[in-house]
Amino acid sequence: MTRELEVLAVGALALVEDLGRPGLGASGVGRSGAADRAALRLANRLVANPEGAAGIEVVFGGLAVRASAPVTVALAGAPAPADVDGAAVAHHSLVDLRGGQVLRLGGPGTGLRTYLAVRGGVDVAPVLGSRSTDTLSGLGPPRLEVGQVLPIGPEPNALPVVDVAPVPVPPGGTVTVHAVLGPRAEYVAEPEQLTAVEWTASSRSDRVGVRLEGGRLRRRDDATGELPSEGMVRGAVQVPPSGEPVVFLADHPVTGGYPVVATLCDADVDRLAQVRPGQGVRFVWITRSLP
Repeated sequence: MTRELEVLAVGALALVEDLGRPGLGASGVGRSGAADRAALRLANRLVANPEGAAGIEVVFGGLAVRASAPVTVALAGAPAPADVDGAAVAHHSLVDLRGGQVLRLGGPGTGLRTYLAVRGGVDVAPVLGSRSTDTLSGLGPPRLEVGQVLPIGPEPNALPVVDVAPVPVPPGGTVTVHAVLGPRAEYVAEPEQLTAVEWTASSRSDRVGVRLEGGRLRRRDDATGELPSEGMVRGAVQVPPSGEPVVFLADHPVTGGYPVVATLCDADVDRLAQVRPGQGVRFVWITRSLP
């Protein structure tokens, strides 16, 4: 029997994501992929998929899918209340669905993005070697819609080795992230202001980047002119003319011309991807060397 997931509800936003398209930046193609890579990797590991298998990234819960045949799935990331035909199921554990059963996600108590991995992976057609949806460039499959049917790939030879992974869920309070000085820190008069302010994640944040409010990073008076466009990376902290920092996430542009004053540690980019609008963010320098 063909194994598929029928999409019954999508909530605010649901996308197919894997670990992206690395190595294509010189061609103008960003990596994209899961905003919280660690969560997708964990969900895939639980069902014994390769870590880069495609799953579903769900923003603020609300997803509902029906299995056409028996499948094993796992949830990770933001802890959205989940049930199968009304019976509650847990996150970070194996969940078996029989043919015809429906998995539903409510709204998470903390965190922003929940990941659903299915044993065998979501087997939509790859674009440039990846099944990820890049919301900035439009590459990859479109956002999920009600009535869509997602094919599931063949089950891997490996078998699950654990039933549950006791990992912490995304915090609900102020999130602390660690950064190093960026290549254009000298363009800002007081880069230490980045760590002195408790910033607030803006409602204008998305998969391209987390926009921060609550302060201003003022450009130095002698830093005249604009920078030529240069390569950008996930986790770069860019300062536009408004002075309010933007931290780039999975769908960031390949190049940019605003000064990058800091760069986050890779693991903390995953943590920032789970920050909700209105939630506090604090930066901590890994090194003390400031210009």
